[in-house]
Amino acid sequence: MRKVRAAAAIALASTLTAVAGCGGGSSSEGGSNESPKTLTYWASNQGPSIEADKKILTPELKKFEKETGIKVKLEVVPWADLLNRILAATTSGQGPDVLNIGNTWSASLQATGALLPWDQKNFDAIGGRDRFVDSAVASAGAEGQDPSAVPLYSLAYALYYNKKMFADAGISQPPATWDQLVADGKKISKDGKWALGAEGSNLSNNIHQVFALSKQHGADFFDKSGKATFTSDGAVAAVKQYVDFMAKDKIIAPGNAEYAQNQSLQDFAKGKTAMVLWQAAASTFASQGMKPEDWGVAPVPVASGTPGTGQNINSMVAGINIAVFNNTKNIDGAKKFVKFMTSDAEQTLLNKTYGSVPPVKAAQQDPAFSASDVKVLRDTLATSAAPLPQVANESQFETTVGTAVKGLFADAAAGKPVTTESVKAALTKAQQQMTQ
Repeated sequence: MRKVRAAAAIALASTLTAVAGCGGGSSSEGGSNESPKTLTYWASNQGPSIEADKKILTPELKKFEKETGIKVKLEVVPWADLLNRILAATTSGQGPDVLNIGNTWSASLQATGALLPWDQKNFDAIGGRDRFVDSAVASAGAEGQDPSAVPLYSLAYALYYNKKMFADAGISQPPATWDQLVADGKKISKDGKWALGAEGSNLSNNIHQVFALSKQHGADFFDKSGKATFTSDGAVAAVKQYVDFMAKDKIIAPGNAEYAQNQSLQDFAKGKTAMVLWQAAASTFASQGMKPEDWGVAPVPVASGTPGTGQNINSMVAGINIAVFNNTKNIDGAKKFVKFMTSDAEQTLLNKTYGSVPPVKAAQQDPAFSASDVKVLRDTLATSAAPLPQVANESQFETTVGTAVKGLFADAAAGKPVTTESVKAALTKAQQQMTQ
């Protein structure tokens, strides 16, 4: 899904440690502590489109400017480009003052030293660390170190399903296990319609799906020392199970192998696909003309039983963090902006708009976060989600294994056999790339 080749991304990530402290920051047009005129902000694409995010965020940035006198120059960056943009900014010194990062990247970016550490003093400047949900803060950096970012939006995966397509297929309720999902999927996948959507060329999404499945197979992609274990039996089984939804079970359309820009959500809204595994899709469905009663939300399936801990983990701990580059010329203004974005009022408004869960405890009290779809996300985060490995080379993991899964989907779409041996070979190559 990234524009830079995997090898280039790995090279950038490897270079980061050597340039610690040389990250991005304000250009000469920005402000400073003495004259805080301007901040630059890279926001991740949370809504149905870049333009939708601009419409959502611009009034809030104007509000911040009115309160502080600091103008915020906004750029909304697509997820397909965001990590590489951050890596390039870190090495070049040309980047924003404040930026959003996926919480899975926290430890990798923390290891560079390019991001402001959120120690007690910095947390106190935004109201205190205890305002935030503990699990959200825990996903903002490596254990035992000051976080490299502050939680902004909390997310988990859920199963979204099209009620009409289920009814037309004679299915009365969403599947709770993978066997049920495949059985239901085979009833739906005919006459140009498909059961399950996927984003086969979206490297991060690939990682999120196979990580949860690996937990269900009793595996991890890293051991306790941080060493890659991509070729364990459980990891291989997890990747094969995910790709087999297309290769063997025939419930994912072959064209999904090329999807990387939320096309699976568009197919869902058009009635071409009955289910998607996604983090917060409500605003996208609404933008595509769907009404809330058209779709339902259920926990992501497990092998058996109900979601929970251990092998019944059914989601990674997802979320967006907000970070500050260490070499910003306007550190005070940057911290004021983080304080504004994590205030109770903004947390309530923005998370409500995006369908995510506020990591700020007080904001969760708003009735909107008790709605049925958001409740599934909240319950998953509380009871059956696990964080991705908080290791320094996590971004390389997303690139190498995500690319391996992308290649396997391409094989499946082309009708090539996807076997245990071919999956293991792809993961072996990915693991070798991690050590180069």
